[in-house]
Amino acid sequence: MAQLVVPAVAALAGALAGKHITESRSGAKSEKNEETSVAFNADAHQNYDHEADARRHRHLAQQWPEARSSIVVVRIHADDVKTPDNWVPRHPNLIRLTGKHPFNVEADLPELFDYGFISPANLHVVRNHGAVPRLAWETHRIAIGGCARQSAYPLRRAPLIRRPPNVPDAFELGMDELAAMPTITFPCLVVCAGNRRKEQNMIKKSIGFNWGPSAVGNTYWKGVPLRLLLNRAGIHAPGPGARFVCLAGPEGELPKSYDGQDGGPGSYGTSIDMETALDPTCDVIVAFEQNGERLHPDHGFPCRVLIPGYIGGRMIKFLTKVIVTDGESKNFYHFNDNRVLPVGVDAETATADGWWFKEEYIINNLNINGAIAYPKHEEVIPAAAKTYTIKGYAYSGGGRKVIRAEVSFDQGQSWKLGDVVVREKPRWAAGSSGDKAKHWCWCHWEIKVNASAIASANEICFRAFDQSQNSMPERPTWNVMGMLNNPWYRVRVHAHPSGGVILEHPTVAGPTPGGWMQKMAAEKSGGELLWGWGGEGGPAAPPRPTARA
Repeated sequence: MAQLVVPAVAALAGALAGKHITESRSGAKSEKNEETSVAFNADAHQNYDHEADARRHRHLAQQWPEARSSIVVVRIHADDVKTPDNWVPRHPNLIRLTGKHPFNVEADLPELFDYGFISPANLHVVRNHGAVPRLAWETHRIAIGGCARQSAYPLRRAPLIRRPPNVPDAFELGMDELAAMPTITFPCLVVCAGNRRKEQNMIKKSIGFNWGPSAVGNTYWKGVPLRLLLNRAGIHAPGPGARFVCLAGPEGELPKSYDGQDGGPGSYGTSIDMETALDPTCDVIVAFEQNGERLHPDHGFPCRVLIPGYIGGRMIKFLTKVIVTDGESKNFYHFNDNRVLPVGVDAETATADGWWFKEEYIINNLNINGAIAYPKHEEVIPAAAKTYTIKGYAYSGGGRKVIRAEVSFDQGQSWKLGDVVVREKPRWAAGSSGDKAKHWCWCHWEIKVNASAIASANEICFRAFDQSQNSMPERPTWNVMGMLNNPWYRVRVHAHPSGGVILEHPTVAGPTPGGWMQKMAAEKSGGELLWGWGGEGGPAAPPRPTARA
């Protein structure tokens, strides 16, 4: 295991997580404010090495699903031919949520779920705000620096780095140099904060498009810890002028920006606090491989930030700049995206009253959430069926472990505990009491029940709990961005002409109509349910019609 050098202040976080801290060779103990460094040795038993696992999953890294022995047949999708992305291979089964361009997609949940714990890269969620930058491994550069004033504004164009006072050793590096640094490999879930948003849009239209329950992807990622890049730049601990790390993609990538924003004009940028960036147990990396191969263009080639347990919107793709600042990012997308505002704040109010700039409504960590994959939408369970296995997924943020997955057939009056059948090897688990272990992935759950329990129910309700006893609420709470929607996942049960039952999910991803929530909304005069905005009723299924004698 390579020996890494960090100062005593940052190394203390490692000690709390079960790492071994050794004094410097002189044997002298460091004072609190001393700049001397200590040696940090990562315990080989602390974390499972997933490098070999990632290599075994290279078949899930291909860009196109068709493979003939060693020859991969690559085609450009017809919807991309007349767009700026006409060079990017894509899976034909992905559900396009925003038309042909930009590319925002999710997989059909049962198809993704059937691959198991590790997702194929070509069915992984994609959130693109514009065209995919056409970047080259050989020429791509990442600048690690700061700013002279304590405000979070970046340096202007090249040269990107001019040794600002708050970063002692600013530098740039290319991809070969990045890949030669110490790396870690582990599985991690990436989730768009808009997962399950279409349910919110049936209540009242948000400003976001119609994500279904599959805005997710769980793959192996390999990269360099961000803290090592910061350490090399002379940043070892939070302090004046170094309280945040701003992250940005290429300039000119997108049409919207603020004058003088972090990352430069037209960049997509955000920030995380310095404590998260430097804490080894947060596992923040600059990733350049997914499932054992270099990143796909849609997933950030040649490199992207991965922040386990966070919403996908913080994980900057096509990473170009790492900027150390005293305040959070001033990038347009840091303020105007990825926030959960109170239920009564609509788009007009949010803009007029400055809600986008209130720091308490920013979202970083994921909340507890999940969905039912089987029975799938419009699946028929025949009358002759004796048993049925209900299956789905669940996840939580902040490294919290999902501990319960439950279903109810009586609308929450009683619950049956499912079995978590697929779970990760947690990070930082050795020597901890449990709370220090980090669970960065989804889990799969299932429960085998008598088919008669489903046939006699109005709906199947699902909820999950994490180790902090966070749970999915019974009812949805609308917000203007439609983000972090996580009420009970409800699948309604209807009689089928065959004598069995047919199952109906709340929505169907994208513009395709379908689902019980969409049907309910269509019956309203304005096409919206308006729960929480004066609308009547709620998500609970009504009693099923009694069959006539």
